[in-house]
Amino acid sequence: MAAASPVIFGCLGPALSDAERGFFREVSPWGFILFRRNVETPEQLRRLTDALRESVGREAPILVDQEGGRVARLRAPHWRSWPAPLASMEAALDEAEKEAALAARFRLIAAELRRVGVDVCCAPLLDVPAPGGHDIIGDRAIGRDPGTVARRGFAVREGLTSGGVLPVIKHIPGHGRALVDSHLHLPCVTASREELERVDFAPFRQHAEAPLGMTGHIVFEAIDPEAPATLSRKVVQEAIRGSIGFDGLLMTDDLSMKALSGDFESRARASLAAGCDVILHCNGEMEEMAPVARALSPLTGEALRRAEAADAARFAIREAAPDEEADLALWRAFDARAKLHSA
Repeated sequence: MAAASPVIFGCLGPALSDAERGFFREVSPWGFILFRRNVETPEQLRRLTDALRESVGREAPILVDQEGGRVARLRAPHWRSWPAPLASMEAALDEAEKEAALAARFRLIAAELRRVGVDVCCAPLLDVPAPGGHDIIGDRAIGRDPGTVARRGFAVREGLTSGGVLPVIKHIPGHGRALVDSHLHLPCVTASREELERVDFAPFRQHAEAPLGMTGHIVFEAIDPEAPATLSRKVVQEAIRGSIGFDGLLMTDDLSMKALSGDFESRARASLAAGCDVILHCNGEMEEMAPVARALSPLTGEALRRAEAADAARFAIREAAPDEEADLALWRAFDARAKLHSA
């Protein structure tokens, strides 16, 4: 069995091709990520997650973005639908109810993910939305101020971990001030370092012990006006590892997003040189994955330590997950008292 490479790859469709199997066997990515194009039915999805792990010969992590609202890869009729997180928070009665609702929502999401072999969810989103910010965050946010976002982030993490799924905090060190969509353009944030510390970094600082975090492709002019956070050693070392104190496994946001420029091998090398531990590449296109793979060598040193710690947390959470009857009992209780939180 080959040592894991510091990369998380996607695949093109609902089943692996022979070419994908061979490529993943050779590269041995640390993990995989799923999107709508990969999802048809629970039975099909379980076959795909089994096949992905078989391709690398180990229990690799399998990730998905399943926030509810706009960002949900598993959808009806086979999976529950949820409103956008902030929309459901607006409707709840008080803060305790809001946090309870978030915890229950993500416990139920975790149960659905666990049954199809997915054991990592890219949530909570800890970005604090700024007035006038682009809607790329918008109602995906879980609050409007740093303290609320941090508290509700713990509720999301509690729900996921109690349901057997490892969370990913994102988009560290903060995406809420972006004025453009980083899928299409490179956002530049002009806020002062003091303002970033007070608002944007604050929720991440409270979650610094999380095992997994995802960067944002954003230029913070007060720290490094030359490079987005994913490619900036100054942002990674001074802000993410330094001021915020995050020591978990740091994965990039998707390298194929148009906020980044240059060829894919260069993007991957620059991300790793900046201090990111693991590359994320999502679209499953072989002509992009192959050059990313050329930039990789097996996980070693601090990156390996962090990857092993994330894996240990993932396995412990999976082992402690409740049985299906407990999940169903939670759903019945939650549905009876908070129907307004599920659609």
